Amino acid sequence: MTNPAESLVDLLDLEQIEVNIFRGRSPQESLQRVFGGQVAGQALVAAGRTTEGDRPVHSLHAYFLRPGRPGVPIVYQVERVRDGRSFTTRRVTAVQQGRTIFNLTASFHKPEQGSFEHQLPPAREVPDPESLPTVTDEIRAHLGALPEQLERMARRQPFDIRYVDRLRWDPDEVKGAEPRSAVWMRAVGPLGDDPLVHTCALTYASDMTLLDAVRIPVEPLWGPRGFDMASLDHAMWFHRPFRADEWFLYDQESPIATGGRGLARGRIYDLHGRLLVSVVQEGLFRAL
Repeated sequence: MTNPAESLVDLLDLEQIEVNIFRGRSPQESLQRVFGGQVAGQALVAAGRTTEGDRPVHSLHAYFLRPGRPGVPIVYQVERVRDGRSFTTRRVTAVQQGRTIFNLTASFHKPEQGSFEHQLPPAREVPDPESLPTVTDEIRAHLGALPEQLERMARRQPFDIRYVDRLRWDPDEVKGAEPRSAVWMRAVGPLGDDPLVHTCALTYASDMTLLDAVRIPVEPLWGPRGFDMASLDHAMWFHRPFRADEWFLYDQESPIATGGRGLARGRIYDLHGRLLVSVVQEGLFRAL
């Protein structure tokens, strides 16, 4: 069986079909829409493939316009907006079956030495990731065994996810809960040494748990859902080099949810508390 981390690297390895046009696979899965992190990660790969490769991604801004269909290839069209002395800008449009489903603008920055440096520390001390159970172990401990669908998903999961706070299962447990969540994550296997692959893999992961913070005060994260969720837009700022196959802490919070939309923001730290990436996303929430 292929290691899920290898499958992720393969998923991010787009086929180039023209100078600025790439095609990505979309696995046939039992989901009603393509996972947004997959589309964002593939779009960022397409953008990066049209650069010289000497400028890391420093930011991306994206909109999810339509749900993608699992099993149907996605075509990524890249516009070379700017090639400057310090910055490179690319705009990517993702098309599936003739319809635009996603667009992304990515900026790449030539590394330079700053004249000063500071950062806020993590908001709280958290346990070491190795001391925490995996999310699948928590579910197995509560249910006795994983439901068949979750078992299949767990076998394909490219990231080891460990919640800092125990999962809540009963609606009474969420009463009074703050809209915050934190998880340790890392790829389940090596991702190679291409920095762009690590950036795109982390972009994939950044969409996996961020909207949890919006739901925490409303319903348990696992079990039947009372809301249909969809990512609307997504922004990331990459501050320092990192590897997505090493542990990183994803500290997430939701400052507001109103009008059927919830805003979530996240800060990604390494094991030493260095801030690596900042993330903001808004999601649509509708009662089922």
